[in-house]
Amino acid sequence: MDEHPGIADCRLLFTTATYIVCPCQGLHGRSTHSELETRCDHITSFLNGQFETAGADVAVIALSGGIDSTLTAHLAVEALGTERVYDLVLPSEVNREENMSDAERVAGELLGIDYEVIEIEPLAEAVLEANPDVDSADRATVKLQTTAGNLRTRLRAVLNYVAANRRNGIALGTGNRSEAAIGYFTKYGDGAVDCHPIANLYEQQVRQLARSIGVPKDLASKTASAGLWVDQTDVAELGVGYDTLDSVLALHVDGPLAQAATAREVGVEEETVEHVRRLHERSEHKRHAPQGQTNSTDQKSISLASNRSISSPKDSASRFS
Repeated sequence: MDEHPGIADCRLLFTTATYIVCPCQGLHGRSTHSELETRCDHITSFLNGQFETAGADVAVIALSGGIDSTLTAHLAVEALGTERVYDLVLPSEVNREENMSDAERVAGELLGIDYEVIEIEPLAEAVLEANPDVDSADRATVKLQTTAGNLRTRLRAVLNYVAANRRNGIALGTGNRSEAAIGYFTKYGDGAVDCHPIANLYEQQVRQLARSIGVPKDLASKTASAGLWVDQTDVAELGVGYDTLDSVLALHVDGPLAQAATAREVGVEEETVEHVRRLHERSEHKRHAPQGQTNSTDQKSISLASNRSISSPKDSASRFS
């Protein structure tokens, strides 16, 4: 397809072994020309490996209209072909109409893959109405807004697996490295998948990679939003932009620099670096499978989680639960 160039175009992203510096995008990590090309090959090889190991007939992706699911869908088509990728578009009353329109555009117009649209608001309302702890007076509170937002995300996971089970498929996640590092996803929601193809890419690398393989500029540069409530954006909730977040993660959380040195390098206050580090530390349990103790004398713990390709990144606030 003309709109979907070959994966080899990924080699255009980074050309030096120094920290990546892009105008208005900050520092993101270390990647050479050959490393990035290898990474692109790795993602498609990873997808093929997961597909074959599972003995699957199709890969199922929940398309939100955002850049993460858009890139994942493009890479899945590159790896598996259009006939082995199936998308779901799962709108609710709080999703911006343009996002759902973009999701259908990606599936139908850009990639030419089969998809279906399922409205999830009736399901969310049924769950909330059946819960004795929820009444109409709660609807405007931040606490219920958070609960309802995470509920919608978990319902999408349920529908993802219904589609996968019906088609002997695997559910592909769309989470990236930045989100995982700070626990910015819903536990057993968008974290409940069979594999995460773009798990090693920071948010800004996701956008760069998307541009390089032909994702339209308007999609690659869209404002990120988890769509948990009306007018919600990632930056407003996180308290830091992705350019700064990626830089702090690459240099400090994943990298060797101390807090003060990172602040100087990125050009932010030390409090910002500390904020990102706290998000990472508080969400540690989300990056590990649930633990269970064997008995009172044996202090070793066991994991009851399924075998996933990456573990799931919690905090007490909205998207972090």
